[in-house]
Amino acid sequence: MMNKIVLATGNKGKVKELSELLTAHNIEIVPQSDFNVSEVAETGTTFVENAIIKARHAAKITGLPAIADDSGLEVDHLLGAPGIYSARYAGENSDDADNNAKLLDALDGIAAKQRSARFQCVLVYLRHADDPTPIICQGTWEGEIITEQQGEEGFGYDPLFWIEEHQQTSAQLPRDLKNQLSHRGKALAKLMQSFN
Repeated sequence: MMNKIVLATGNKGKVKELSELLTAHNIEIVPQSDFNVSEVAETGTTFVENAIIKARHAAKITGLPAIADDSGLEVDHLLGAPGIYSARYAGENSDDADNNAKLLDALDGIAAKQRSARFQCVLVYLRHADDPTPIICQGTWEGEIITEQQGEEGFGYDPLFWIEEHQQTSAQLPRDLKNQLSHRGKALAKLMQSFN
């Protein structure tokens, strides 16, 4: 089995999470930044399309197999927004703080029972740049959006994403538990099964 895969993202949080999860499988994740791979325009209209675009771009430039993650937050009251625009919800150059502020503003005054949300993750694995049958795995993590941030761990919307059964936000969970429960952890477990 392959042991070196390029990870098609520049997001340090995703690199760290996926590296931790894959180390247990003797797979070395090399971020695309190590190869000076440029970001590619995410022109798809779904998580699947965007993940394939990113994986194909990284595989083509590096010559390595590639994994790409496209993930985001879907809030029911906002009809699935921010969705595929999660990373740039507050604008092209927005950061986590900007995006979280916009989300809180969009849900201002909305009752707790109407704040249901989920993280979605689609992982795509390409054996090479022209792979006609990418492996596509999806994971979902249900929760709700609270009214103020709690916790210092994680990244993105983690401080606002409440996990009812643990009475904590994603940003308060111990890392190993988050890796088991999360959308990314679930998608990766499916990907690992497909390698066996």
